[in-house]
Amino acid sequence: MSYPNLKNKHKEAALLTPQSFLDYLKTRGKYPNYKPPKGVIFIFQKELLDYIIKNHEINKVKGFQGDFYLLKETENKIGVLGNFGFGAPIVVILLEELIAFGVKEFLSVGIAGSLQKELRVGSIVVCDKAIRDEGASHHYLESSKYSHASKALTKKLEETLTRFSLEYAVGTTWTIDTPYRETVAEVKQYQKEGVLTVDMEASAIFAVAEYRSVEAGSIFTISDYLAESEWKPKFHLTKDHLETLFQVAKEVLLDS
Repeated sequence: MSYPNLKNKHKEAALLTPQSFLDYLKTRGKYPNYKPPKGVIFIFQKELLDYIIKNHEINKVKGFQGDFYLLKETENKIGVLGNFGFGAPIVVILLEELIAFGVKEFLSVGIAGSLQKELRVGSIVVCDKAIRDEGASHHYLESSKYSHASKALTKKLEETLTRFSLEYAVGTTWTIDTPYRETVAEVKQYQKEGVLTVDMEASAIFAVAEYRSVEAGSIFTISDYLAESEWKPKFHLTKDHLETLFQVAKEVLLDS
């Protein structure tokens, strides 16, 4: 059986669109009453969002699921969105609605599991493409192995990391919806292919961005190891590294 079940569904018009949902919000008096930011940073870790709230001047605004803030230091040009959960389905919904609202650039900042022994906690990975092992992306683009990050934002990420004198790797992530079904066989296969990390959102973000003709990129810090003989979680050691990635992402969106 092919997936999705309806062949070539990515070519078909949708019954419900993000714009129609925003139009519904208008009828309920809940449409966002502020100018769309130039770019939005998706924040998946609560600790990072708490840090931003504590250390940056922000305007909390309504209109989207989760907690949405505009950074005053950027003259509200950059927004951060967090506390909405994990995984491709929810981030795709948010991405669609933000695009319909008028946002044109997106960066995803988060953690990823290492598939290669040279990547340790604190390693920075710029993701330039993602293996589409989640469901959402296949409803947007014809099924294929990869979806790709924005070349422009990826280049800006590399330039900014270099300017900050930060070491980083660039490469592929394996995006999967089901962390508790990451099998040993898959890990071994993707290690052989040189895939750097495993995550839960990147391939879907890239696919939606391509479909809607906007720019999206992704940057990770390593939080756990799958390259060893057993899984080794180190999530508790990522706080400072995530804060650094947030600063990088903010600079990239301001400069893009």
